[in-house]
Amino acid sequence: MSTAPEFTKSISTASINRQAAAALIEAALAAARDIGIEAAVAVTDATGNLRAFERTDGAPFLTVDVAIDKAWTASSFGFATHVWNDYVTGDPKVAPLAHRPRMVAVGGGYPILEDGRLIGGIGISGGNYQQDQDAAVAALRQLGFEVA
Repeated sequence: MSTAPEFTKSISTASINRQAAAALIEAALAAARDIGIEAAVAVTDATGNLRAFERTDGAPFLTVDVAIDKAWTASSFGFATHVWNDYVTGDPKVAPLAHRPRMVAVGGGYPILEDGRLIGGIGISGGNYQQDQDAAVAALRQLGFEVA
């Protein structure tokens, strides 16, 4: 007679694969080039771990950490980083989250969604927040991902 509890002990997860992560990087760099910015682009998996990264030769060094942290922030909760900005500026009870290490509340980070499931995050840094957002959205759409 087993005394083990009768419940599910694991969950099924999905995560972006290497090929899709690399393709997103290339699409985002092309979009950044079209916009006229030098940029760093990061893709994380569904757990926020770095999956792919690239930085153009002219992108400032600070863009490295910012892009990675935008991707991490987007994959952490499954929504875009500019949405965090609305939360932290509009609700004083949420504002302390802006001071968490790695949390970025500036546009340019998006969740990567496939069939409604979070499979990763993309972060772009190098332009102003709107340029970073535009490059991320262009890359996601080019590869057929949902934009949320």
